[in-house]
Amino acid sequence: MAANPGAEARPYGGGPERRPRRARDRGQAAIEFIGFVPILLLVAFAAIQLGVVAYAASQAGTAARAAARTDAYEEADTDPAAAGRSAISGWLADGATVSVGGGEDESVATAGITIPSVIPGIDNFGTVERSATMPRD
Repeated sequence: MAANPGAEARPYGGGPERRPRRARDRGQAAIEFIGFVPILLLVAFAAIQLGVVAYAASQAGTAARAAARTDAYEEADTDPAAAGRSAISGWLADGATVSVGGGEDESVATAGITIPSVIPGIDNFGTVERSATMPRD
């Protein structure tokens, strides 16, 4: 017990008794938590942003398949690019582009969606593009 000379041993074999906390140590945990909150928020926003990126990629694939399928169908009465845009969720459709091409035997459609940001102050996450190829009827 040389490390703490004034401490007495506890009667049932425990370590030395705890000294009472000083008044100026009160609230230390709250201040440490407040310092850690920005890091927690940054990690939370990054996780949400990753989900938005994955969802935008999924929606681009859905739009490309819908446009290629519509273009491949000979008797379609709908514009393939419009069919692709209508397959996208409304809040992502504003920044979407759908182009259709291909040859005699196949239809190729490419859809691009601008990735929206959920992180304040960062607006440019780029565009995600997906392509789909369908055989013509």
